[in-house]
Amino acid sequence: MVEVLTDTNFLIHLATQRIKNLDNIDVEIGSISFVVPKVVQNELNNLKNDIKKKQEIITTLNYIKNFKIIPIDGKFADKELINYVKNNGGIIGTMDKELKKEIKKNGGSIISFSNNKIVLEP
Repeated sequence: MVEVLTDTNFLIHLATQRIKNLDNIDVEIGSISFVVPKVVQNELNNLKNDIKKKQEIITTLNYIKNFKIIPIDGKFADKELINYVKNNGGIIGTMDKELKKEIKKNGGSIISFSNNKIVLEP
């Protein structure tokens, strides 16, 4: 089982959109497990105070309550995910173009969404 570290927007999309290939992701990509860095969980908890995003944040927090939380802490999730990849390699779940570039530059891989399907980017 490969662990995929997730950023905030990736989790919100995963929790609030109907993902077409989620049930057969093992066949398409392999056996993966989404994990949530503590810094991302903290970002989600802070976003609960945003009136416009409150409902989707609550939905996301409920969706991830059984996900593994890993002790990657800090102030900015993107920075911590980049540092993690620099030191450990790995796969990051993100939709952020700038973060994707940095992750790839530092030797990591990306899982993202395309047409509401999870895709492993080259």
